[in-house]
Amino acid sequence: MKFEHLVEINDPMNPLLDTLTREQLWHGLVLRAEQPKLFIPHLDACEILERDAGVMRRRLTFGPLVIEDKVTLTPLQEVHYDVPAQGDIAASTLRMVIEAPTSAMLLVRFCYDDGMGEHVDQANAMYDEFKKSAYEEADIDTVRILRQLAGEGKLATNLLN
Repeated sequence: MKFEHLVEINDPMNPLLDTLTREQLWHGLVLRAEQPKLFIPHLDACEILERDAGVMRRRLTFGPLVIEDKVTLTPLQEVHYDVPAQGDIAASTLRMVIEAPTSAMLLVRFCYDDGMGEHVDQANAMYDEFKKSAYEEADIDTVRILRQLAGEGKLATNLLN
């Protein structure tokens, strides 16, 4: 299943949204990669195995399930998560791409590919719709947490380095 959606960060037409800078958003997305337990409540542990020039390899533990992945950072543009096939888990990817259609507007495009292709049978198609909803809710929650951290002054460059 391939799926993508946008989450609005800044919109000059919506005064209810607190404005984030591209840098704050970027630092928040990097924080999500480096400290995912802040964003994923059912994650037991995350160990960064290797870090080198914009790439990190991680080991994520969810109870008895252990997943290793690779995160590639393209500064101020994209965070790319790549999960290779392992055990019963198919290869999958997630890309979080920062977009700025105008100078005052900021969005994040979340692009998922679970490596399973599109299902045509009704049961699996319904399951895909459930997964899409869960992904969307998790991504909206990620942005909510980023807004909260920014409001607390925790996404400043000097606090993250």
